[in-house]
Amino acid sequence: MQDRYSEIGFVQQILGLNLVPRKNGTHRGNDTSLDDFSEMWYGVFLWAAVSSLIFHLPAALLSIATLRQHKMARFMPVAILLMGLLGPVFGGVLTSAAIAGVYKAAGKRMISLEALVFGVGQSFCVLIISFLRVLATL
Repeated sequence: MQDRYSEIGFVQQILGLNLVPRKNGTHRGNDTSLDDFSEMWYGVFLWAAVSSLIFHLPAALLSIATLRQHKMARFMPVAILLMGLLGPVFGGVLTSAAIAGVYKAAGKRMISLEALVFGVGQSFCVLIISFLRVLATL
């Protein structure tokens, strides 16, 4: 399995959406479909975790820059980064397993682009719900 990924570069792996390692380590050419439940689950979860960090990291950096002089709120970036990590670990695991379970029960194969859409979609839904919750309190 390792020699397959050493043949192509790291950037090409990311752009080709070949981030999910195969369970049996077979070399299937350019086929990036995910057949097994664990492959589908891992692919969706990986994209949900990465996109959550991409959403939360700029917010944490902005809060570091603006709240560094505040007595109590200077620790807010830590809470923002924790939510960026803990959200996908607890909620993303369950929703990714549910998505992979539906695909497995339907007997369908998931392509890597679908894993990207479902993973980023989970993070985007969390982002939208967070903004709507804040607006409701104003």
